Amino acid sequence: MTMKKTNNKPAKRTGAPKKAKPTKEKGFSKKDILKNAVEVFQEQPDRVFDYKKVASAIGLKTMAQKQQLVTLLQKLVDEDFLISPSMGKYILNSRNGSVIGRLERKKGGKVFLIPEDGGEEIFILDKYMNKSIVGDKVRVRLFARNKNQEFPEGQVQEVIERNRNTFVGRIQICKDYAFLCVDNRMLNTDIFIPKEKINGAKDGDKAVAKIVEWAERDRNPVGEIIEVLGASGDNNTEMHAILVEYGLPYSYPQEIEAFADSISDKITDEEIAKRIDCRTTPTFTIDPRDAKDFDDALSVRKLENGHWEIGVHIADVTHYVKVGDIINKEAEDRATSIYLVDRTIPMLPERLCNQICSLRPNEEKLCYSVLFEMDDNAKVLDYKIAHTVILSDRRFTYEEAQEVIETGKGDMKDEILTLDRLAKILRKERFDNGAIAFERSEVRFEIDEQGKPLSVYFKEAKDANKLIEEFMLLANKTVAKHIGKGDGKNKPKTFVYRIHDLPDPEKLSNLSQFISRFGYKVKTTGKNKEVSSSINHLLDEVQGKKEQNMIETITIRSMAKAIYSTDNIGHYGLAFDYYTHFTSPIRRYPDMMVHRLLDRYAAGEKNANETLYEDLCQHCSEREQIAASAERASIKYKQVEFMSDKIGKVYDGVISSIQEWGIYVELLENKCEGMIPIRDLDDDYYTFDEKNYCLIGKNHKNKYQLGDEVIVRIAKANLEKKQLDFELIEKKTI
Repeated sequence: MTMKKTNNKPAKRTGAPKKAKPTKEKGFSKKDILKNAVEVFQEQPDRVFDYKKVASAIGLKTMAQKQQLVTLLQKLVDEDFLISPSMGKYILNSRNGSVIGRLERKKGGKVFLIPEDGGEEIFILDKYMNKSIVGDKVRVRLFARNKNQEFPEGQVQEVIERNRNTFVGRIQICKDYAFLCVDNRMLNTDIFIPKEKINGAKDGDKAVAKIVEWAERDRNPVGEIIEVLGASGDNNTEMHAILVEYGLPYSYPQEIEAFADSISDKITDEEIAKRIDCRTTPTFTIDPRDAKDFDDALSVRKLENGHWEIGVHIADVTHYVKVGDIINKEAEDRATSIYLVDRTIPMLPERLCNQICSLRPNEEKLCYSVLFEMDDNAKVLDYKIAHTVILSDRRFTYEEAQEVIETGKGDMKDEILTLDRLAKILRKERFDNGAIAFERSEVRFEIDEQGKPLSVYFKEAKDANKLIEEFMLLANKTVAKHIGKGDGKNKPKTFVYRIHDLPDPEKLSNLSQFISRFGYKVKTTGKNKEVSSSINHLLDEVQGKKEQNMIETITIRSMAKAIYSTDNIGHYGLAFDYYTHFTSPIRRYPDMMVHRLLDRYAAGEKNANETLYEDLCQHCSEREQIAASAERASIKYKQVEFMSDKIGKVYDGVISSIQEWGIYVELLENKCEGMIPIRDLDDDYYTFDEKNYCLIGKNHKNKYQLGDEVIVRIAKANLEKKQLDFELIEKKTI
């Protein structure tokens, strides 16, 4: 971005409306006059105008133009857009008052107010943002709605609560001042930095700035550099920048690390005596090959009655982390571990997550366990939720466990094969009951020591993954039902559930219309089990097809998001009436909440405060979504970085999304996504048909729609914007 500023202060913004320019040689058209008159009133909603002031503001000169303006002003009064308090006087009709909500930038860059009362979203033009920032809680004054408007519109009156005042970007140093060019689109202007406030940053560095002032007269906020992340393009710098952009931490405060170091890892005989001793039961963990935080283990042994005792053992984190200590406060704030492409930012300090609590082999560990008694048909005959002590015999990677399953040979083969057989029965039963099979392959990168992506591969769930998944699901379901079902006499006690609502009927209908273009069908009405079975059939049908990833993505978007709540409505996607998160307390705070509630109720204590826990549930759900967004941003960055040395190369792709500004294409070889700007489609004038997800040429009727196969050339790779630009070579014809 080139700066052409000649003084050391932000540019000033004047309050006077800009005069419009005639679009025709003979003057303003009727449409021009109407549009500009509306803007005059919207920009100064509290001011009373007569027609002369409006004409002057617009720049009308001839009598004919002014007469036309009077006619149009009366028309706006008739439409309730304006009020005429007295003859020849006009003011904006703000009869709808104001609305409070949060500002959110939608795909395409438009900013909307999401009202607190759940009402219709309100479109806010940039010029009506009034120094508010995306994410802020604001009060918006509604404009009277013109009957031709798609959305109600408004103007920010007041910033009630800043969502944030720190931003990450690239520093650009001039002679007497600097600017932070902000990375994200929450702030639509750069931050002015006085020379004495750059904190040692060098030109081009990535840095974090804090806004300290934003005067009414200034276009740019004034800030100071509070942290220099490092040189742009450096891997650590860019990963830290992504975390800062989403308001996430990338290190642990020193005092919390010190507190963690003071926690003893010794397990006393007195503690063991309070617990069920499972140290002699064959026990193992199965985790990714690069994992260090092993928070779940499985055990299996044959009982004298011929049944199986299956133990799901979970790290007893809350034995070490107590409510009120500084580690718990930090874990509550973070709510989750964050997984970027090349690193994990843990919820707990390393001494806890990778050492004391991690269920490492050949080390005695304290656990919170669910011990199941099961028959050969995987029917749960009894269960016990209890504190235990275990000793893991073996740490398996998923690949090692998969080899045992496939070959029938290897360490602990009898235990693994038994669990695999039982897991497959549990899995079949779950899908027979209506669970949905969302099992997308995940994009992963092989990365060198400097963080540079060397290759792309796709992580797929195999039997070893599914084995772990089924027993974790069983434990989570059992714990939720244990509390949620209650005793039949009293209302169930306050608890933390993982809930998943029914699909939105409108989204499901849109999905049905969309997939019909590819010859697929999905049931949108009927019993839950019938609809979910139809969705599963669709997901099976698209396996291996070019449109698989796109249809899977759109199908997932038609579903509700799973969240945490004290109000149990069940989990639609899993087809469970009761479900919670109990099995990953090292990396998820809700699991710690569940462990504590289990202890509370086992001790006979009174019901927990529902409002307190609902607030915590909402916080954890929000942090989970933010962490997922940061993960996607890191993947996008690595995809662009991976493709940056492939400029000019040609790839096969499939159209994955269409917007009014361009066509998004996913490359079949590596699932990297880039965009063909609509301005580059110069063979025709294209219009965007939003309802049918396509672009249509006005003259030649050429059409580009979702799922079309295309051949593209890599044109640009912009790491700062995390954006790939493609050049269209040709559209394949079937």
